[in-house]
Formats: sequence, structure tokens, C-alpha cells
Amino acid sequence: MNLRRGSVGAALVLLAGPLAAQTVTTRAGPVAGTTTGTVSAFKGIPYAAAPTGANRWRAPQPVQAWKGVRPARAYGADCAQAPFPPDAAPIRTTPAEDCLFLNVWNPANAKPGAGLPVMVWIHGGGFVNGGSSPAVYSGENFARDGVVLVSVNYRLGRFGYFAHPALAEEGFGGNFGYLDQIAALEWVQANIASFGGDSRRVTVFGESAGGMSMHMLLQSPLARGLFSQAIIESGGGRDRTLPTPTLAAAAKAGTAFAPGLSAAQLRALPAEQVTGDLSMMTMSQPGYSGPMVDGRTILGASLDAIAGGLYAAMPVMLGANSADGFPFVTDKDKVFAEYGAQAAAARALYDPGGSTPGLEVATQASADRMFIEPARAVARALAPRQPVWLYRFAYAVPAFAKAMGGAPHASEIPYVFDTLAARKGDAPLPAEAPVAALTHRYWIDFAKTGRPDANGGPAWPRAEPGTTKVQVIDGDGARQSEDPLTTRLDFAESLTR
Repeated sequence: MNLRRGSVGAALVLLAGPLAAQTVTTRAGPVAGTTTGTVSAFKGIPYAAAPTGANRWRAPQPVQAWKGVRPARAYGADCAQAPFPPDAAPIRTTPAEDCLFLNVWNPANAKPGAGLPVMVWIHGGGFVNGGSSPAVYSGENFARDGVVLVSVNYRLGRFGYFAHPALAEEGFGGNFGYLDQIAALEWVQANIASFGGDSRRVTVFGESAGGMSMHMLLQSPLARGLFSQAIIESGGGRDRTLPTPTLAAAAKAGTAFAPGLSAAQLRALPAEQVTGDLSMMTMSQPGYSGPMVDGRTILGASLDAIAGGLYAAMPVMLGANSADGFPFVTDKDKVFAEYGAQAAAARALYDPGGSTPGLEVATQASADRMFIEPARAVARALAPRQPVWLYRFAYAVPAFAKAMGGAPHASEIPYVFDTLAARKGDAPLPAEAPVAALTHRYWIDFAKTGRPDANGGPAWPRAEPGTTKVQVIDGDGARQSEDPLTTRLDFAESLTR
């Protein structure tokens, strides 16, 4: 019996034990999670069939229904990937090709059909790393505060983003990882009422590759009606962040990886060979394209799609961190050489006195071009069409603030999830607790009401067309102000013309 869409009933049964096991009936069968205090968690729920064997490099297929109660007390495998030791949010499973699982946290007293707001988290990792199991992605504190939180795995690397002439002959090829995300949102529509969620009040949010995925979901016709709001964290919006090749160009990369193979031979390749050493540190290698314009998920560049009216008209919150760059090169001469004829202008902006450390220069220059200015550009483009809120997360622990000049890439996540204690590295500082409380509250309020400042928090006005203002979140709280980076961002924008 194959199942995907449709409304469902549910049964909530409390079983004896130190962690009361809560059972919820999904459309494919009942799952038993765990309840700790006021929150229940259901982990490792399959939302599609295993993408292995004949299902490799195909759109996600319906999950096979099961008999009896399926345990949902441990994360399913994160998707196949090569290790990335520097990851600030390390996965906690052994990754595998069979990985299309999701997790749900809800208030333990939530009744079926309770109509609670839903948030669906799409993780980052450059489309080659990451998963739903990292400790900082726990949805416990969202559920504590009245939200049903869902986190999702999706295929990565060549398993998720791969085109090849042999697959094109079958009508397949492209952004399988994006199709996984859409299938997970279909699962939410079909099943979330059983967990007390409202399928009409679904906010999708993601960071980095997850933020870039928000751009896909906002423009893809396949995602229409599957969510009602979006939060884009460090998701870029210009091609410098995520160069998106055509399907034909991606197929050339696929051919370079596996020349002359048939579809059957491709699907017979060992999983380890498909994964290879592809990670955040090696993702520019030949034979891998990343996401591509496939005409189903990605229709075109983000700003072009907005201008063409292709984005879904709904509330959007977006922004970036104050030191949101990738300092791959820290030699200042090499950093400024990338600006060509504008090298002197760049040096005057990023190293006016000649004494700024190379790490800070490289981080700030990269941040402006990859994430901060594109976020402003997207906010300006969307503002005439729909409600938009633009933020800059600017709090960093002292060591990072000194070395990089602000909040590094992905550092906002444990504040958004209110999971500082689970963060990799040092224990939380006392000064961080109010930052996490405020950031988490903004995200919660947006999910519940459609605006981040709805319940008495610091005011956060909507972005306007041509805005030069931004909502800064830092150790002093939050406030709307003229963007202190306007001169730098105008320069970054001029380089795109």
C-alpha cells in the first residue's frame, strides 16, 4: 500500500515508563516517539521510499505503509556524504544512501487538529554535507513554545544533484534533493494535523544551502500550496552565492564523473564511489554541478524570478550575519586582486588604514558579496509585492568578534533554536542568553502571527522598496537603523552591473 497525500486521523496513547511513549498514527502507519516533560519527539520517520537501487536518481517515491507501531525514538541516517570535520553542527548518525527521514517535535498535550503553527527546517551544508541530527537543530524549544517543528533530510552531493545523458533518456535528471524537500512538505500537508499542527500555517526556514532552498521553494510551481511563509537565513540571492548551471551544463559534469555509463550502470555504482570525497572542502571539484536550472524546481536566478513574478506572494523574513563570509584566502593582496580594476576601491573600504587583519578583510569582503548585499537586494525586490522583514544578526562571542569582525556564517542557528548549550565548542556565556531569547522569540512570533514583532518585542518595521535600513540583532537587543554597511553594500551591488 503506497501512501503520500491526504488527511489522516490520529491516536495519542501514553505508555508507561520514565519517558512516556506517545503514539501518533500517520497515513503510512503509527509511530511511537518519546515524551520528556512538556515535549514529545518523533524521530526517523520515513517520508518517502528509500532512494536506493532502482530509486537512485529518481524523484522520491511513496513510502510503503507498515503494520504495527514503528519506533520513532532515534534519528534516521543522515544522507550519504564525506566527512567535514570543521562543521559547527556535526551530524550524529552514520550517513547512508537510505536517508529520506524527518523528525517532529510537538507539545506533549497537543491534540489532533489543534491548529498549532508548524515550522519546517531545511539544513545547510553546501548541498554536500549536513543533516537533521545535529544537536543544535533540536526542535524541543520550538515545541516548548507552542510550535510543531519538523526537520528534514534530503539527498546530498551527487545523490541529490546530478544530471547525466543516460538519465535524460529516461526523463530523469536534476535536483533530486530539492524534490525530496518538496516531498517532505507534502508529507507535512498529509500528516501534520495528527501531531496537532495546522497544514495551513506552515513556515519553511533554512540556513545557507537551506536558505538557498527557500529561494527554490518560493519559485517552484511544485511547492505551491505546501507552505504559507518563509525565513531565509544566509541564503544569498545572486549567482555569486550559488552559480546555477543549466541542465545541459550539469549533464557535462555528470558525464565527467561517469563517462559512457548507462542508467543501469549508474545505479549499480557503489555508494562510496558516488559519494567520493565530495564535501564542503572539495565541492568545486570537476564532476559535480550542484543544483541546476531544471524547469521544475529552479526556474531561473532569484532576482530574475522575482522580477518575473514567479515567487509565491507570502510573508518572508530574511537576512544574514555580520561576518557571514568564507575566508578561504586570507592574504589581503590576493583578496583585493579578485576585484580587478576595482581593487583600489575595495582596499579603501575594507582595509583603509592597511592594518586590518587578513582574516577579517577576507571574511567581510566575502560576506558582503555572497550574503549581506544579496539579502538586501532580495528584500528590496520583494518589498513592493509582499510583506518582507530584513535582519542582520550581529552578536558573536568575543573570540569570533575579534577575529572575524562580527557573527560568522551559521552562528545564528543556536540562538534561533535556543540550543546554545548544545553548540559545539565552549559553554554559553551569560550575555548570550538574552540574545537567544530575543532571536528565538522573533522566529516564533513570525511563525505564529506572520510578523516577527507581533507580541510586544522590539519593533521591527517591514522593509520598503529601496530600503537602506535593517533590523540589527546583537548584544544590546534589537533595533531598526540605517544600515552601517550601506557604503560597502552599494559597492558590492555595483560589481553586479
